[in-house]
Amino acid sequence: MGTYKRFEDLPVWQHSRQFAAKAEQVIENSGIRKSFKLRDQMLGSSGSIMDNIAEGFERNGNKEFMNFLYYSKGSAGEFRSQLYRALDANRINESDFDELYAQVEAISKELQLFLNHLHNSELRGVKYTSRGNI
Repeated sequence: MGTYKRFEDLPVWQHSRQFAAKAEQVIENSGIRKSFKLRDQMLGSSGSIMDNIAEGFERNGNKEFMNFLYYSKGSAGEFRSQLYRALDANRINESDFDELYAQVEAISKELQLFLNHLHNSELRGVKYTSRGNI
């Protein structure tokens, strides 16, 4: 895994961005849009995945970055739970449910792999080294 200078270059952020766009498309074109609280929660949790990756990266330290990656992973779990609520209320069809579930589960796994890498890495971020490596 290389050294990244911008959060936009992280594959997991790119995948999270694509997921958030797909989630919004499904939400706005399904019965979820009529349930304002669930709609807002799902839009929030799907966007929170990518936003926490970005915020953690900008903190310039491995420990803080890892904390924010865990927040992202938590948001992925939250979204999966909200998907079940939407399915149980017949606000989303099984095909859209399956597609979003598979995408967010893949992101969660990708986040865990990235966390494992950072945990085992000797790079510590610009707060901890003069080289500015993350």
